[in-house]
Amino acid sequence: MARVPAAVLNVRSILNTLRRPPRALARQYGRRRPHPSVELVHQPHPWARALGLVAVVLLGAWLGLLIVGNVRVPVGPMNTTMTLRPSLTGGTKINISPLGALQLDSHQAPVRLDVNVDQLDPERSQALVDHPERLSGLQDEVATDVEHGTLDLALRSCVAVVAGATALGLAVYRRPRRALAAGGLALTLLAACGGTAYATWNPESVLEPKFSGLLSSAPSLVGNARSIVTEFDVYQKELARLVTNVTKLYDVTSTLPAYQPDPTTIRVLHVSDIHLNPASWKIIASLVEQYKVDVIVDSGDTMDHGTAAENGFLDPIPDLGAPYVWVRGNHDSLTTQRYMEGLKGVHVLDNGKAETIAGLRFAGIGDPQFTPDRSTNPGADESQAAAGDRLAAALRAQRAAGTPVDLAIAHEPSAAREVDGEVPMTLSGHLHHQEMEVMKKGTRLRVEGSTGGSGLRAVEGKYPDPIEASILYMDRDTRRLQAWDEIRLGGLGLTTAEVSRHLPEDKQP
Repeated sequence: MARVPAAVLNVRSILNTLRRPPRALARQYGRRRPHPSVELVHQPHPWARALGLVAVVLLGAWLGLLIVGNVRVPVGPMNTTMTLRPSLTGGTKINISPLGALQLDSHQAPVRLDVNVDQLDPERSQALVDHPERLSGLQDEVATDVEHGTLDLALRSCVAVVAGATALGLAVYRRPRRALAAGGLALTLLAACGGTAYATWNPESVLEPKFSGLLSSAPSLVGNARSIVTEFDVYQKELARLVTNVTKLYDVTSTLPAYQPDPTTIRVLHVSDIHLNPASWKIIASLVEQYKVDVIVDSGDTMDHGTAAENGFLDPIPDLGAPYVWVRGNHDSLTTQRYMEGLKGVHVLDNGKAETIAGLRFAGIGDPQFTPDRSTNPGADESQAAAGDRLAAALRAQRAAGTPVDLAIAHEPSAAREVDGEVPMTLSGHLHHQEMEVMKKGTRLRVEGSTGGSGLRAVEGKYPDPIEASILYMDRDTRRLQAWDEIRLGGLGLTTAEVSRHLPEDKQP
């Protein structure tokens, strides 16, 4: 008998099974549960989950600081509010409304300390006015107030950051474990920021504050250059000095002076490139009055085309309130120079001529080029180098005669560079922006910006050029630079100013 293939037997078996009634099948195989359907759930990438958690933590921490992360602290005679704010640059900002603000590069961390001066307490300020001897004890009082306020702010900020991150984490994830993780991460980040701020803490930043606000408030708020340089002891004392200055500014009815110039310093106002801007004279007069300037130095380009018709623009100079030292720029003609020589109080320096004014000896040379149409004459670089050589020779002759020059002046920096090693400091302009550098042989070169905001050229661009000037604090005995303030005003003569205090490298504490 022939064998039946296995495949045929399998087919027969399947057909027989299908012919059997359902009940028989159920008894044979039992009831089988249907297979559950499989749902595919997309799980986010671990990096995406981590970034989401970080975003929730940062947003929640910021909201917490914004809502409850501030403390009200009495600091000396003032009522202040201290707040921590997220920041890319860190530092400390002291807002003294409506006068302006002081910015200190106190630390490098992603948090900034904001101190808002809310008001001056009438009773405490009046007590200082009636009893000036109490100012001597103000330093310890301010140090204690700031210490207590900082500790209180740190604790409140921790609570605010953790609460904000936890609350937002609970709202987003709806899981207590994830919310607690967000709060813990927020506390860790805040501790890291605090550690970074502590590691980068720079108490000397109070020596070089940056002021922005009303121009008339700048000298009083920034303080006295000599006192800041020579009397620096600890951070608390300088902080007390700032508080004292703010007290003086607020209490305008008191007998406290707003600004007392140090008699051991000579204050030099450096201006340049006025370019026929009539607003410059009012600004210069204001700076002379506010800073008690002893002498004004103009490094050229006072005019725009150097024509005789422009000479009347120079008539306000004798009424500025200080001697005026001037050298010719490439926009100033010899006609301009002769007119300047006839003005009262103006000292025109050319061909290395030297004069002693306000206790300082100046020497200068006029620009060899006259290019009012912005053209470039052949051999311009060579002529500037030759002018610088003549000025350097004049400086050597002055030193040999026993009358060394303290400040040399040339309009173009290329000419001023030729006197490196012959004079402690040289002043120039022409570039329409501020620079300060110590050259290879030790001479300090100061390039001034445009005190006229580039004149009529200010309206050619999208934004007007700023108006810039500098106050140089010179030691009356050594006749060396002690500090300088860079002053920057809004273009076209706006009334707000930015003042940055700077110290030479050898004057750093």
